[in-house]
Amino acid sequence: MNKVAKRLLVFFIGIPIVIGLVSLNYYNYIALNILLVVVSALSANEFFNMARLKFKLFPKTIIIILTAAIPFLAYNFILVEIDFSSLIWFVVFEIFIFMGAESLFAKTFEDSLSKIAVTTLIIFYCGYMITFITRLTAIGENSTIFIYLYFILVFMCDSGAWFFGVLFGKSTRGFFPASPNKSLTGFFGGIITSIACGLLFKYLFPAVFYGPFWKTIIVSSATAVAAIIGDLIESVFKRSCGVKDSGNLIPGRGGMLDCIDSLLLGAPVYYVSIHFLYLMASL
Repeated sequence: MNKVAKRLLVFFIGIPIVIGLVSLNYYNYIALNILLVVVSALSANEFFNMARLKFKLFPKTIIIILTAAIPFLAYNFILVEIDFSSLIWFVVFEIFIFMGAESLFAKTFEDSLSKIAVTTLIIFYCGYMITFITRLTAIGENSTIFIYLYFILVFMCDSGAWFFGVLFGKSTRGFFPASPNKSLTGFFGGIITSIACGLLFKYLFPAVFYGPFWKTIIVSSATAVAAIIGDLIESVFKRSCGVKDSGNLIPGRGGMLDCIDSLLLGAPVYYVSIHFLYLMASL
Protein backbone atom coordinates (compact mmCIF):
# COMPACT_ATOMS: atom_id res chain seq x y z
CA MET A 1 0.00 0.00 0.00
CA ASN A 2 1.54 3.33 -1.06
CA LYS A 3 1.75 6.43 1.10
CA VAL A 4 -1.23 8.17 -0.50
CA ALA A 5 -3.48 5.14 0.00
CA LYS A 6 -2.41 4.84 3.63
CA ARG A 7 -3.18 8.50 4.33
CA LEU A 8 -6.59 8.19 2.66
CA LEU A 9 -7.32 5.04 4.67
CA VAL A 10 -6.56 6.79 7.94
CA PHE A 11 -8.52 9.87 6.82
CA PHE A 12 -11.68 8.01 5.84
CA ILE A 13 -11.59 5.68 8.85
CA GLY A 14 -10.17 7.96 11.54
CA ILE A 15 -12.44 10.95 11.00
CA PRO A 16 -15.73 8.95 11.09
CA ILE A 17 -14.56 7.28 14.31
CA VAL A 18 -13.84 10.65 15.92
CA ILE A 19 -17.18 12.05 14.70
CA GLY A 20 -18.95 9.03 16.13
CA LEU A 21 -17.26 9.42 19.52
CA VAL A 22 -18.08 13.12 19.67
CA SER A 23 -21.70 12.36 18.77
CA LEU A 24 -21.94 10.11 21.85
CA ASN A 25 -22.30 13.01 24.27
CA TYR A 26 -23.58 10.97 27.20
CA TYR A 27 -22.05 11.73 30.62
CA ASN A 28 -20.02 14.64 29.21
CA TYR A 29 -18.72 12.66 26.24
CA ILE A 30 -17.56 9.65 28.24
CA ALA A 31 -16.52 7.69 25.12
CA LEU A 32 -14.28 10.50 23.87
CA ASN A 33 -12.79 11.03 27.32
CA ILE A 34 -12.01 7.34 27.74
CA LEU A 35 -10.25 7.48 24.38
CA LEU A 36 -8.23 10.51 25.54
CA VAL A 37 -7.01 8.61 28.60
CA VAL A 38 -6.00 5.63 26.44
CA VAL A 39 -4.29 7.90 23.90
CA SER A 40 -2.43 9.65 26.72
CA ALA A 41 -1.12 6.32 28.01
CA LEU A 42 -0.09 5.10 24.54
CA SER A 43 1.62 8.41 23.78
CA ALA A 44 3.54 8.35 27.06
CA ASN A 45 4.66 4.81 26.27
CA GLU A 46 5.93 5.86 22.83
CA PHE A 47 7.65 8.97 24.16
CA PHE A 48 9.34 6.86 26.85
CA ASN A 49 10.53 4.32 24.27
CA MET A 50 12.01 7.13 22.14
CA ALA A 51 13.61 9.01 25.01
CA ARG A 52 15.23 5.98 26.65
CA LEU A 53 17.45 5.60 23.58
CA LYS A 54 19.27 8.76 24.66
CA PHE A 55 18.37 9.34 28.30
CA LYS A 56 18.04 7.42 31.54
CA LEU A 57 14.49 7.66 32.84
CA PHE A 58 12.32 6.72 35.79
CA PRO A 59 10.37 3.41 35.54
CA LYS A 60 8.09 3.32 32.50
CA THR A 61 4.99 2.01 34.31
CA ILE A 62 5.00 4.84 36.84
CA ILE A 63 5.42 7.49 34.13
CA ILE A 64 2.58 6.06 32.02
CA ILE A 65 0.19 5.78 34.98
CA LEU A 66 0.86 9.29 36.24
CA THR A 67 0.59 10.72 32.73
CA ALA A 68 -2.75 9.04 31.96
CA ALA A 69 -4.03 10.02 35.41
CA ILE A 70 -4.11 13.68 34.32
CA PRO A 71 -6.83 13.42 31.62
CA PHE A 72 -8.61 10.86 33.81
CA LEU A 73 -8.77 13.36 36.65
CA ALA A 74 -9.74 16.15 34.25
CA TYR A 75 -12.79 14.19 33.16
CA ASN A 76 -13.75 13.43 36.75
CA PHE A 77 -13.38 17.11 37.61
CA ILE A 78 -16.13 17.73 35.06
CA LEU A 79 -18.40 15.11 36.61
CA VAL A 80 -18.02 16.45 40.17
CA GLU A 81 -17.83 20.08 39.05
CA ILE A 82 -14.32 20.88 40.30
CA ASP A 83 -12.64 23.85 38.66
CA PHE A 84 -10.00 22.94 36.08
CA SER A 85 -7.49 25.30 37.66
CA SER A 86 -6.97 22.67 40.36
CA LEU A 87 -5.57 20.26 37.77
CA ILE A 88 -2.25 22.07 37.46
CA TRP A 89 -1.58 21.44 41.15
CA PHE A 90 -1.84 17.71 40.53
CA VAL A 91 0.72 18.06 37.72
CA VAL A 92 3.03 19.96 40.06
CA PHE A 93 2.56 17.25 42.68
CA GLU A 94 3.54 14.55 40.16
CA ILE A 95 6.70 16.43 39.23
CA PHE A 96 7.47 16.84 42.94
CA ILE A 97 7.20 13.04 43.34
CA PHE A 98 9.95 12.48 40.77
CA MET A 99 12.13 15.24 42.21
CA GLY A 100 11.72 13.76 45.68
CA ALA A 101 12.45 10.23 44.48
CA GLU A 102 15.64 11.37 42.76
CA SER A 103 16.75 13.34 45.81
CA LEU A 104 16.07 10.56 48.30
CA PHE A 105 16.90 7.36 46.45
CA ALA A 106 19.35 8.04 43.61
CA LYS A 107 22.88 6.73 44.13
CA THR A 108 24.54 8.74 41.36
CA PHE A 109 23.44 12.06 39.90
CA GLU A 110 25.03 12.50 36.48
CA ASP A 111 21.69 11.68 34.83
CA SER A 112 19.39 13.34 37.37
CA LEU A 113 18.72 16.50 35.37
CA SER A 114 17.74 14.65 32.19
CA LYS A 115 15.62 12.13 34.12
CA ILE A 116 13.57 14.85 35.76
CA ALA A 117 13.40 17.11 32.68
CA VAL A 118 12.36 14.41 30.21
CA THR A 119 9.86 12.91 32.64
CA THR A 120 8.32 16.35 33.19
CA LEU A 121 8.10 16.82 29.42
CA ILE A 122 6.33 13.46 28.97
CA ILE A 123 3.81 14.27 31.70
CA PHE A 124 3.13 17.75 30.36
CA TYR A 125 3.12 16.87 26.65
CA CYS A 126 1.25 13.56 26.73
CA GLY A 127 -0.88 14.19 29.82
CA TYR A 128 -1.64 17.83 30.52
CA MET A 129 -1.83 19.13 26.94
CA ILE A 130 -4.51 16.62 26.02
CA THR A 131 -6.76 17.91 28.82
CA PHE A 132 -7.56 20.97 26.71
CA ILE A 133 -9.63 18.61 24.56
CA THR A 134 -11.28 17.42 27.78
CA ARG A 135 -12.08 21.07 28.59
CA LEU A 136 -13.96 21.35 25.30
CA THR A 137 -16.36 18.65 26.52
CA ALA A 138 -17.17 20.81 29.56
CA ILE A 139 -18.30 23.88 27.61
CA GLY A 140 -21.95 22.87 27.91
CA GLU A 141 -24.22 24.41 25.31
CA ASN A 142 -22.93 23.97 21.76
CA SER A 143 -19.96 21.92 22.98
CA THR A 144 -20.49 19.33 20.23
CA ILE A 145 -20.21 21.99 17.53
CA PHE A 146 -17.05 23.45 19.09
CA ILE A 147 -15.47 19.99 19.34
CA TYR A 148 -16.38 19.15 15.75
CA LEU A 149 -14.80 22.38 14.52
CA TYR A 150 -11.61 21.73 16.51
CA PHE A 151 -11.01 18.30 15.02
CA ILE A 152 -11.95 19.46 11.52
CA LEU A 153 -9.59 22.46 11.71
CA VAL A 154 -6.66 20.25 12.72
CA PHE A 155 -7.40 17.37 10.34
CA MET A 156 -8.08 19.64 7.38
CA CYS A 157 -4.99 21.72 8.12
CA ASP A 158 -2.90 18.55 7.97
CA SER A 159 -4.63 17.37 4.79
CA GLY A 160 -4.47 20.81 3.17
CA ALA A 161 -0.78 21.19 3.99
CA TRP A 162 -0.06 17.76 2.50
CA PHE A 163 -2.20 18.41 -0.60
CA PHE A 164 -0.77 21.85 -1.41
CA GLY A 165 2.72 20.70 -0.51
CA VAL A 166 2.60 17.73 -2.87
CA LEU A 167 1.08 19.66 -5.78
CA PHE A 168 2.77 23.04 -5.51
CA GLY A 169 5.44 22.91 -2.83
CA LYS A 170 8.46 21.20 -4.36
CA SER A 171 10.33 24.48 -4.85
CA THR A 172 9.66 25.64 -1.27
CA ARG A 173 10.79 22.53 0.60
CA GLY A 174 13.61 22.65 3.09
CA PHE A 175 12.33 25.79 4.82
CA PHE A 176 11.79 23.88 8.08
CA PRO A 177 14.97 22.05 9.17
CA ALA A 178 12.96 19.94 11.62
CA SER A 179 11.11 18.39 8.66
CA PRO A 180 12.82 19.18 5.33
CA ASN A 181 10.12 17.48 3.22
CA LYS A 182 7.50 19.94 4.43
CA SER A 183 7.15 23.05 2.30
CA LEU A 184 6.31 26.69 2.88
CA THR A 185 3.52 26.29 0.34
CA GLY A 186 2.07 23.47 2.40
CA PHE A 187 2.30 25.64 5.53
CA PHE A 188 0.13 28.37 4.03
CA GLY A 189 -2.08 25.83 2.26
CA GLY A 190 -2.92 24.22 5.60
CA ILE A 191 -3.78 27.59 7.16
CA ILE A 192 -5.98 28.59 4.23
CA THR A 193 -7.79 25.23 4.33
CA SER A 194 -8.50 25.64 8.05
CA ILE A 195 -9.77 29.19 7.57
CA ALA A 196 -12.13 27.95 4.85
CA CYS A 197 -13.47 25.27 7.21
CA GLY A 198 -13.91 27.82 9.99
CA LEU A 199 -15.85 30.18 7.75
CA LEU A 200 -18.03 27.28 6.61
CA PHE A 201 -18.91 26.56 10.25
CA LYS A 202 -19.71 30.24 10.81
CA TYR A 203 -22.07 30.09 7.84
CA LEU A 204 -23.72 26.87 9.10
CA PHE A 205 -23.90 27.90 12.77
CA PRO A 206 -24.13 31.72 12.87
CA ALA A 207 -25.66 31.72 16.37
CA VAL A 208 -22.64 29.83 17.76
CA PHE A 209 -19.90 31.64 15.87
CA TYR A 210 -21.52 35.04 16.14
CA GLY A 211 -20.00 38.41 15.43
CA PRO A 212 -17.58 39.55 12.71
CA PHE A 213 -15.69 37.21 10.41
CA TRP A 214 -12.32 38.18 11.85
CA LYS A 215 -13.05 36.24 15.05
CA THR A 216 -13.52 33.00 13.14
CA ILE A 217 -10.44 33.73 11.03
CA ILE A 218 -8.33 34.27 14.16
CA VAL A 219 -9.54 31.02 15.76
CA SER A 220 -8.98 29.02 12.57
CA SER A 221 -5.59 30.45 11.63
CA ALA A 222 -4.20 30.34 15.19
CA THR A 223 -5.29 26.71 15.59
CA ALA A 224 -3.78 25.83 12.21
CA VAL A 225 -0.42 27.44 13.04
CA ALA A 226 -0.34 25.65 16.39
CA ALA A 227 -1.21 22.34 14.69
CA ILE A 228 1.64 22.78 12.21
CA ILE A 229 4.07 23.65 15.01
CA GLY A 230 2.82 20.56 16.85
CA ASP A 231 3.76 18.44 13.85
CA LEU A 232 7.18 20.08 13.64
CA ILE A 233 8.01 19.86 17.35
CA GLU A 234 7.30 16.13 17.34
CA SER A 235 9.78 15.85 14.47
CA VAL A 236 12.26 17.69 16.67
CA PHE A 237 11.67 15.19 19.48
CA LYS A 238 12.16 12.24 17.10
CA ARG A 239 15.33 13.70 15.59
CA SER A 240 16.69 14.38 19.05
CA CYS A 241 16.09 10.72 19.96
CA GLY A 242 17.35 9.42 16.61
CA VAL A 243 14.14 7.71 15.42
CA LYS A 244 12.06 8.09 12.25
CA ASP A 245 8.63 7.30 13.73
CA SER A 246 7.40 7.29 17.30
CA GLY A 247 5.97 3.80 16.72
CA ASN A 248 4.09 1.69 14.17
CA LEU A 249 0.58 1.69 15.63
CA ILE A 250 -1.17 3.74 12.92
CA PRO A 251 -0.90 2.56 9.28
CA GLY A 252 0.65 5.23 7.10
CA ARG A 253 1.34 7.55 10.03
CA GLY A 254 3.66 5.71 12.42
CA GLY A 255 2.91 5.80 16.12
CA MET A 256 0.21 7.40 18.21
CA LEU A 257 2.34 10.52 18.72
CA ASP A 258 2.77 10.82 14.95
CA CYS A 259 -1.01 10.85 14.66
CA ILE A 260 -1.90 13.31 17.46
CA ASP A 261 1.08 15.69 17.48
CA SER A 262 -0.96 18.43 15.78
CA LEU A 263 -3.91 17.84 18.09
CA LEU A 264 -1.79 18.26 21.21
CA LEU A 265 -0.56 21.76 20.42
CA GLY A 266 -3.68 22.82 18.60
CA ALA A 267 -5.95 22.08 21.59
CA PRO A 268 -4.79 24.79 24.04
CA VAL A 269 -4.64 27.45 21.31
CA TYR A 270 -8.12 26.57 20.07
CA TYR A 271 -9.56 26.45 23.59
CA VAL A 272 -8.08 29.81 24.59
CA SER A 273 -9.21 31.38 21.30
CA ILE A 274 -12.83 30.33 21.55
CA HIS A 275 -12.82 31.04 25.29
CA PHE A 276 -12.01 34.72 24.80
CA LEU A 277 -13.70 35.33 21.44
CA TYR A 278 -16.92 33.35 21.91
CA LEU A 279 -17.46 31.87 25.36
CA MET A 280 -16.49 34.79 27.61
CA ALA A 281 -17.96 37.30 25.16
CA SER A 282 -21.37 35.63 25.49
CA LEU A 283 -21.49 35.95 29.28
